[in-house]
Formats: sequence, C-alpha cells, structure tokens
Amino acid sequence: MPPARAMMKTLSSGNCTLSVPAKNSYRMVVLGASRVGKSSIVSRFLNGRFEDQYTPTIEDFHRKVYNIRGDMYQLDILDTSGNHPFPAMRRLSILTGDVFILVFSLDNRESFDEVKRLQKQILEVKSCLKNKTKEAAELPMVICGNKNDHGELCRQVPTTEAELLVSGDENCAYFEVSAKKNTNVDEMFYVLFSMAKLPHEMSPALHRKISVQYGDAFHPRPFCMRRVKDMDAYGMVSPFARRPSVNSDLKYIKAKVLREGQARERDKCTIQ
Repeated sequence: MPPARAMMKTLSSGNCTLSVPAKNSYRMVVLGASRVGKSSIVSRFLNGRFEDQYTPTIEDFHRKVYNIRGDMYQLDILDTSGNHPFPAMRRLSILTGDVFILVFSLDNRESFDEVKRLQKQILEVKSCLKNKTKEAAELPMVICGNKNDHGELCRQVPTTEAELLVSGDENCAYFEVSAKKNTNVDEMFYVLFSMAKLPHEMSPALHRKISVQYGDAFHPRPFCMRRVKDMDAYGMVSPFARRPSVNSDLKYIKAKVLREGQARERDKCTIQ
C-alpha cells in the first residue's frame, strides 16, 4: 500500500515542533450514500461521541496525530458527501486514498447497491493508477453495514450477501456495526489498520487520547531518557486541520504517474 506522502509541522502548548515522516502519513477515505452514518462512525473514531441530529456532509476533513512508542504517525480522514455532486472530486479522493471504509445502512437496500458501485469504482481507479505507476499496491478496505441496532425486522441486506463483497480478498473485510451503540466500531478499525500494516495502537481503544494543551506528550526525547510510561501510545486530533488543496493532490498524482518523485507535499497544519 503506498502511503500518502506528507510532512506535517504542528505547534502544541509547549511550543514543540512535530514532524511526521512521509512513510508514516496516510489518508483514510470514508464513502457511502447519504444518511448511512459515515460521519457518525468518524465521530466515534475521533472523539467517541454520537450525534443524534443529522447534518448533511459536503466533505469534512480531519487529521489525527499519533505518538506510538516514540514514532510519529499522521492519519488524514476524508468524510465524503453521499450525494457526490462532483464526480471528479470523488475520483480524486479515491486516487489519493490509502485505506477505505465503505458504509451502507442495513435497513436500506439502495445504500448497499451504492457500496457495490463504489467498490467497483475504487478497484477500477486504483487498478488504472497501479498500471501507470507499476506499483504492487495493496488496497485495504472495510465494507461496513451500519445501524445493526435497528433489529432484524428492519434489515434489508442479508449478512451472507454482504459478505460476498469481501470473499476471497484478504485486504477486504466486512463488519456490521452500530455507530449509535458503539458496537463493533473499535473492532472494525483494528482490522482495517491490521490489513494496512499500521500500528494496532491507532485503533480508538488502544491509545491514550489527549487534547492540544497536553501536546508535550508528542515531544520527542532521546531514547535513553524515556521512562517506561513514555513507551506508550497517544493520539491527538488536530482541531484546525484543513484539507490539502486540490492542486496539491493533482500534483501528487501527476508525480506518481510521471515518476517525477516519491514524496508528496501536503498543506501544513498548525495547532494553536
């Protein structure tokens, strides 16, 4: 899997500078029809909360930074619109994504059909890019059936049918979750990161969540000076992260195709 190339510079309350190696920077893209719970799953991942009020998503961008046993990681999360008013933007999101979550609602057959179309589109787009770049890239993906708390009487998609979408693909898994009840959400992310060969500690339940004012936990120290408690995993959400520009994403794809370079430049993010 080709990691999204990035160098990020941030400031914490301790005024320490954080740099994430390019090889440790990734982008997760969340796709699916409207009203299936994409943003609710992202909210569970970032802050463990669930919002009952529905707000249509145009496109939301989030960034989470990790310090895992002294190594820095960055995960950018693209929560896409279910209406996909701009097909070119959706294609660009797919091209620049490293790991994918495709969400449908278990009580909505049409949303499952949309996931099947999305899966096909992702495989086609990534296959085209792979052929042009000659990269042997893996494609970690989770198919997520949300709202399993609604019960079997409301179900419109049988489990056995959904499982066929991931059959025979070791880089694709299926989960039935409830963002509302927080059922199987942590397990889903654990498996996704495992398929992507990312640290298990990036999963929501396996790291300490800290806020910006405690960003000193991310300040690197010489190995010999680290105490036992420093050899741990921390995660911090960047509150003011902005989506890298379309132009920078296009340059990245062009560079990959033309073999002009291996590094990707993304917008820097400052935490204030």
